[in-house]
Amino acid sequence: MNIIGHEVEKLEDPFGLLSGDRYEFFLELEIDAEDELYSEKGVGLKVIYVSDDSGDKITNYYFYERGSEKVFDFALEEDEEVLVLTYCCQHREE
Repeated sequence: MNIIGHEVEKLEDPFGLLSGDRYEFFLELEIDAEDELYSEKGVGLKVIYVSDDSGDKITNYYFYERGSEKVFDFALEEDEEVLVLTYCCQHREE
């Protein structure tokens, strides 16, 4: 799995109930054709990323088929989660 593009939006907390900053990422992924997650239409990953006093973390995510928005029931592997977290941390202010 390689991240080849993204869109990011900082989420606003109008009531000030949540600590830290929250970002919604839509990551464009390159998936090997042999991987069970592969789709000819392409695969995306929606991520809710939080940066607060306790550190940076992913609070929610899901894979989806680009174009149809069909959600895939897959989880990130540990190394993939580290990759996504690092990517989000580096690109949150764009």
